[in-house]
Amino acid sequence: MDATVLHAPGDIRLDQVPDPQIRQATDAVVRVAATCVCGSDLWPYRGISKVTRPRRIGHEFIGVVEEVGTEVGTIRPGDFVITPFLWSDNTCAHCAAGLQSACANGGGFGGPDRNGDLVDGCQGEYVRVPLADGTLVATPEQPDEALLPSLLTLTDVMATGWHAAVSARVVPGSTVVVVGDGAVGLSGVLSAVLLGADRVIAMSRHADRQAVAREFGATDLIAERGEEGVARVMELTEGVGADAVLECVGTKESMEQAFASARPGATVGFVGVPHGAEAPMGEMFRRNVGLAGGVAPVRGYLADLLPRVLDGQINPGRVFDSVRPLSEVADAYRAMDERTAIKVMLRP
Repeated sequence: MDATVLHAPGDIRLDQVPDPQIRQATDAVVRVAATCVCGSDLWPYRGISKVTRPRRIGHEFIGVVEEVGTEVGTIRPGDFVITPFLWSDNTCAHCAAGLQSACANGGGFGGPDRNGDLVDGCQGEYVRVPLADGTLVATPEQPDEALLPSLLTLTDVMATGWHAAVSARVVPGSTVVVVGDGAVGLSGVLSAVLLGADRVIAMSRHADRQAVAREFGATDLIAERGEEGVARVMELTEGVGADAVLECVGTKESMEQAFASARPGATVGFVGVPHGAEAPMGEMFRRNVGLAGGVAPVRGYLADLLPRVLDGQINPGRVFDSVRPLSEVADAYRAMDERTAIKVMLRP
């Protein structure tokens, strides 16, 4: 089959690799209907995260079950499934507490499972999914083609934006600042609105992303950064700051922006993969500003988010502004890297 392989920073190729097979009785093999490039894929693509050898890549996909192992009971061949970006048993103590992203028996795509067998990256034609019963969520029926973009966001970015808003304790009537205008940040805007925020301030300097933020319910836009950005937040909040801040980037600068935008007693919900970012413990202590978040437990959020997509309440698929065939995956990475696309969907 065709699958995306990162050979070195900037060197993405679509290679021929062996078709996945059932390795464990709890596995499923799923045919990919749609996959995509994530902002976090750009860290190794840019060489910021080390790349020492060719590796499979991609962690977001939706598709149709082709085959299941003998111990799989809830998923059947022919089911259309949503696949969280981490696989989990959904039964261990951590999963039971709602943290499937920290599953005691789980793992990620593109590397070996706990038996040493490769788990395919998701930017390919087929994927072996371990712990299928605990990981995969089937839709009630085969979805309409128009729903695929929104369903695909549930594998990561929409659930991650939701995690940022939940972690930041967004409540009805609150004022929220969202730092980051990528797909996760835009999903954070939508999530804050769904949780009842009265005012959502999106920090974005790109017209295309501003338009999506407005569509998702942002009440205000701030293009400035650093001290100027903080000054604009304070101007809009009459010197108080935000009740909740969503940090959706992961850099030192974005974290500083988030804390400086928060009022005393607020919480920063952080979901950006940290690269050089550190928590300002002294400031947190002095101003009683909290920090919560981390890796989103996507599997735990699907029961809430999937019905919202299926009934048309939300359309998070608007974050996809480019659709390309899988054969153009290298171009998709370039578009994301150069910020000429918000998020690129790939169709095998």
